[in-house]
Amino acid sequence: MTSPERIAEHLVLPGVLTAEQAAETVAGILAVQREDGAIPWFRGHHLDPWDHTEAAMALDAAGEHAAATRAYEWLARHQNADGSWYAAYHDGDPDQVTDRSLESNFVAYVAVGVWHHYLSTGDDAFLDRMWPVVYAAVEFVLGLQRPGGQIGWKREPDGTPVHDALLTGSSSIHQALRCALAIAEFREEPQPDWELAAGALGHAIRRHPERFLDKSRYSMDWYYPVLGGAVTGADAQARIEAGWDRFVVPGLGVRCVVPNPWVTGGESCELALTLWAMGESDRALAILQDIHHLRAGNGMYWTGYVFEGATEGDKAVWPEEQTAWTAGSLLLAVAALGGEEATVAVFGGERLPSGLEPDCCA
Repeated sequence: MTSPERIAEHLVLPGVLTAEQAAETVAGILAVQREDGAIPWFRGHHLDPWDHTEAAMALDAAGEHAAATRAYEWLARHQNADGSWYAAYHDGDPDQVTDRSLESNFVAYVAVGVWHHYLSTGDDAFLDRMWPVVYAAVEFVLGLQRPGGQIGWKREPDGTPVHDALLTGSSSIHQALRCALAIAEFREEPQPDWELAAGALGHAIRRHPERFLDKSRYSMDWYYPVLGGAVTGADAQARIEAGWDRFVVPGLGVRCVVPNPWVTGGESCELALTLWAMGESDRALAILQDIHHLRAGNGMYWTGYVFEGATEGDKAVWPEEQTAWTAGSLLLAVAALGGEEATVAVFGGERLPSGLEPDCCA
């Protein structure tokens, strides 16, 4: 069990986490994890592969490498023959699949987690075991790429592709492809098709918003092109500034969707990661400090908070759930600000390979 004495300095951040608080949050995620390695949202709820991986990354950032390894081994054991995972498993039980659709960004994210774990541990044997898993997952995802570079949202349970693309999902896949390319480069197994795919995807995200479904009401569509590494520099700055007043509620955090008066911990922490990646650590810190009101007494974090419209006596916390992935996103944001090497490498992006831009800008 993690104790305050074991908490590294990179997880201690003024106004956000003390060593005691960080240890409590790590213990909360460990308590959610099943013995077989699965990390559902919370016990009795479902597991999805993306949030499972995010929680595993947080465990690595906290030094709980054995627990993180079990999480990745769960993915390896339960990967489908086509390289995918199902969208939801009840309580992380592989025999209780509650959503058999195959979502592209859920499948891709294993590459981010595996590279983060390797950078955290230097475990070559782990990377050898997980390379076939990552390879199969990437190949599944690229089977959904459209001629314009964007990635189709999912395959239906019967295998039918859904060609509509989500900007948030494709932006997450952009980061995943770069991490997969980093693994391939490290292993000296070049994947030129992946480079071309990543380049085309990045180009679509930067230059062709019309290729994606309009989900601009959602804050994730605002910041994820930056967090996923497709939009950088002055363009990233302009994008974040353009949406700031629309999505950020001073003192409370980040809206999930406008105009709903609801701030959420996960989106707030991801925006903090985005700001840190842009070099704006002060604003990132302020966002993390703002969501301290979401911290529960057990060290976990409520998913969200309704700040207007609740009648007297109603609880503003909604929904009444404390998810492992919300706590995980907080720990990862704190680790990035604290300079934890693996988290910096994966979310900073400076050392990740870039895809090859298309020759034509159509």
